[in-house]
Amino acid sequence: MITILIVDDQEIVRQGLAIILRGQSDFQVVGLAEDGERALELAREYQPDVVLMDIKMPRLNGIQATQRLLQVSKATEVIILTTFDTDELVFAGIRAGAKGYLLKDAPSEVLIDAIRRVAAGESILNPTVARKVLEEFQRVSRSPAAPGRAAEPLLEKLTEREIEILQGMMDGFANKEIGAKLNLAEGTVKNHVSTILAKLHANDRTQAVVNALRQGIVKL
Repeated sequence: MITILIVDDQEIVRQGLAIILRGQSDFQVVGLAEDGERALELAREYQPDVVLMDIKMPRLNGIQATQRLLQVSKATEVIILTTFDTDELVFAGIRAGAKGYLLKDAPSEVLIDAIRRVAAGESILNPTVARKVLEEFQRVSRSPAAPGRAAEPLLEKLTEREIEILQGMMDGFANKEIGAKLNLAEGTVKNHVSTILAKLHANDRTQAVVNALRQGIVKL
């Protein structure tokens, strides 16, 4: 059972999301919060698996709430669910520690799938948001290094199979989907992903893809 906290300053949005998610047999909505301060209170109480976090809210916005929430609820993952995809908010959300960033116009099946995948340890980005992130890191990687800036860490070479799996990660496929495409067991793919993260000095799948792009291991 995946426990979920919904955070949004609009009651109709909170209630609508709750109705959709409660229709899933493996979901349990444990709380609804109208702002970031209330979200922190409920997170401390329930320690949810996943938090759906709006950005623009009174008292404490979603970026600030995400940073603080991840400190008080260590096992929780945050998906930012918002109407805003401006560069500043996208990068602020990712820096705050969110593992997902979706727009509110996403179909319900996309949101449901994202919750399951983030709860399983994956990272999810709306395609428009993902493009912004990748473009920004490409821009940074093309920029000359500032004086005194540390060099990029050397990355251990990936095998041909690992590059195939990395490409699947870059395309947004889950382990099961990558396994079906490459005729591999899901557990085998999961083991390869762990090795890829270690070799690319990455904490999650999104960072692995970004590091691989910056090093020229894969291309868009």
